[in-house]
Formats: sequence, structure tokens, C-alpha cells
Amino acid sequence: MLSVFDMFSIGIGPSSSHTVGPMRAASDFITQLRERDLLSRVERIHVTLYGSLSQTGLGHGTDRAVAAGLLGYQPESVDPHLVLHALDDAARAGNMLLAGEKEIFFAREDIEFERWKSLDYHPNGMKLWAFDASDDELLSDTAYSVGGGFVVHESEISDSAAEPADSTDSADSSAETDEPPVPYPFTSGAELVQMCEESGLSVSELMWQNELAMHSEDELRAYLLKIWETMKGCIHAGCTSGELILPGGLNVRRRAPKLYQEFARTDFDMFGNDADSHRPHSAPKHDKSSWVDLFALAVNEENAGGGRIVTAPTNGAAGIVPAVLSYYWWFVDGANEEGIMKFLLAASAVGYLFKRNASISGAEVGCQGEVGSASSMASAGLCEVLGGTPAQVENAAEIGIEHHLGLTCDPIAGLVQIPCIERNALASNTAINAARMAMLSDGSHIVSLDDAIRTMKATGADMLSKYKETSQGGLAVNVVEC
Repeated sequence: MLSVFDMFSIGIGPSSSHTVGPMRAASDFITQLRERDLLSRVERIHVTLYGSLSQTGLGHGTDRAVAAGLLGYQPESVDPHLVLHALDDAARAGNMLLAGEKEIFFAREDIEFERWKSLDYHPNGMKLWAFDASDDELLSDTAYSVGGGFVVHESEISDSAAEPADSTDSADSSAETDEPPVPYPFTSGAELVQMCEESGLSVSELMWQNELAMHSEDELRAYLLKIWETMKGCIHAGCTSGELILPGGLNVRRRAPKLYQEFARTDFDMFGNDADSHRPHSAPKHDKSSWVDLFALAVNEENAGGGRIVTAPTNGAAGIVPAVLSYYWWFVDGANEEGIMKFLLAASAVGYLFKRNASISGAEVGCQGEVGSASSMASAGLCEVLGGTPAQVENAAEIGIEHHLGLTCDPIAGLVQIPCIERNALASNTAINAARMAMLSDGSHIVSLDDAIRTMKATGADMLSKYKETSQGGLAVNVVEC
């Protein structure tokens, strides 16, 4: 069973599957070399990116991320500015300090984009080779970035699973092999609700008990609050950034800094005197939905700029959970840190169901797997802290995904900017409305969360590849740059 530590991880933008995952895969390769006592013999490394990793890799900074991983950087701790320059610096020098300790030859061509081929298991595939001074192969690995920063290595895939994938089930089962048993294992929304009703626990309480089988209470509390602090830090960075234009060539203007200056002047300053109380002193001039837009825009502009981000459950959809959490923090009476933790735990339960039973990878099922799953998670989290029953929480999650079914992933120029940034803001307000709608009923509804997840998976399988993070269809080809 995946932990909340897996569903919410700290990394960098702009993409969990195209940046964070490849960086981890490259770092894993270095670890394999070190464990086999081969690192000192390496003179050259070659990496080939396939499928979606190659088709939108330049826009997502995948080559920079791979270079950073080879240098030994980790996405959760690296200074984002180092990643921006890692590839150019190594290519200019003609060498790279592998893992910070072994100098090897390096040319930009050593990270290759194979745009005309995809690997079978997942669209986000990559192969890595290490060679010695005689150019003989020392080690090779095939890795797949399956969404949300998760990486699956070919050695972890069973023969029965090594066929063209339409879900990430095999990836999840391998990731769960070493996990300790939990008191309330569930594999569906129906099982989750049933276990809650039988035990008398809320969704977050049940998740808390499961997490305690994997982590101590102090570790769990500290991690959840660290995730929240990182989300707040990302909003702060996005709202106060001095950069006017996002990188990548589309010349997309950052909107959050200007909006924040206006909102802070007329409403309240969430980073100034109002921060301690985390409550507006008076009714804000701008409506709450506008504030939610600001929260989401700030996060996703930071993500697009390669800044520090919380993968929730992906980077392309990283603004939704923080925006809805911030809505809870600033605009819901009685908001507190206990509520923050309950929100994240309930959201994690829903994210696990998407990861296990369908996919959170835009390259696999389109943006319904990213923005759709994030909106569903945020809906569940908010409903939980509003006092929703387990049935209402499940209903909120279902509403959150149902109205994102079929959503394509067609980023212009392969950048996580258009339509991604605005899409996060819209989905954040949708999540709030979904939670409110679920609270208006007793939790009974016709379409279950499980039905919606199955539908999302089937829809993703039917979706043409040009609408799945390849920038070969939709807005990516129908918008002409001026």
C-alpha cells in the first residue's frame, strides 16, 4: 500500500514524470554502478529518451534533469537553479563529475531524444548505458517514469507485466512489495467506505492508522506539516517572484505577483501581518474563488519556472491540492494544522486508488489522470475537513473526477504552461464545488468513484497518443505562435 510519503513528495518543476522521474532514474543508475564497484571504471554514459519523454522532453527539461541526476542531485533537495544549468555547464566543459566524484567525458549528444520510438511498458521510457575506457559496456538499465515521480526499472517488471501497459498496476505492486502490512488494506473506494463504516473511523483516521504501520507518529506528523510548509513556500515564491516571463520561449507572463500585490492591498496580506492569524481580518473585496485562482496560479507558475514544488500527485497538477488547502486555511472557520493533516491523508487515500487502479500519468491517460485525479483528491480532502462522512468524501472524489473525464494533455511547445497553469486554477474551484455538493447530500449517488476511475482508465486507453503529452495534437498544433 502506497504511503502519503509516496503520494506527496517534494521535488522541482516543471514535470514529475518528465523531470523528477528521469532525475531519479539517472541517480538510481549511479547507485547501481556504485553498488557493483563499477563507478571508478566509467568513462562515458549515454542515455536515450523514448516516447513522450523524447517528444516533449525539451520543453519539460528532461535532458537537464537527467544530467542533474548523473551529477548526483536528488529532486527533493537540489537547488532548482543548479538543475537549470547542469546540462549546459557539463556540455560546455566537455566533462561531468559523475555523482560528484568521478570525472567522465560528456557531450550533449550523450542524452539522446529518440522521437520515433516508444518502449512497450510505458510511454515514458529511457535507457541508460555506462562504458569504460575501451568503450565496452559496463552496465545498462531501462527505466520508466510512470507518473508522479515514480520510477519502475525493467528488472522490477515481471514477465506477465512486460507487455504494452494500459495501467500502472504492475508498477504499484512492485513498489508495494516491501511495504509492511497495514490494519485497513483497501483496493477500491467501496472497500474504503465499508472499512470506515465498520470501524467507525473517518477516512483520515483510517489512513492515519495505516500510516502508523509504516512510520512513527512523530515522523508522520512532521512529514505532513513539512508538505504543507513546502506548499505555502511555493505559493509565497510564486506570489513574490521578480521574474516577469516564464522560460521556454512562449513568453507567458507570470500573473500571480501582480494579482497578489492587488489582493494584499485591498484584502489581506497572507505573508505579512495577517499571516500569524491565517484569517482575513475583514471580508475580502475579491471573492474566494479569485483567491483560489491566485493560489493555483502562483504554484503552477513556480512549477513552470522549475521551482521547488510538491508533487500532488503530479507536477502538472501540483497547484490544485495547495490551492484548495489554502482555501481551507484562509476561509474555513476553525481551520488548523490538525485539519491540514486530515486533508492530506484523505486526499492521499483517493490518490492511491487512482495510482493503483488506473494512472496518474498524462503520457498514459491524458490530463484526466493528472488534473482530474488531483481535483478528485482535493475534493475528498476538503470534504473530510468540512465534516463529511466517508460516503460523502467518496462522493466528493467521484464528482471531482467525473467532470474531468476525457481531458487531453496537449501542452503547447511541450511546456507545462498553456493550458496547464489556468487548468489548475479552474480545477481547484471545481474541487471546492464538488466537496460542497457532496456535503449537500447524504453521500448516496449513482456513479461510484470506482466506476469513474475505471472509466478514466478505459478512456485513456482509447485516447489517441497525440492527445497524451506528446504535443502532437490539440492546442499544441492548433495555436500558432506570433
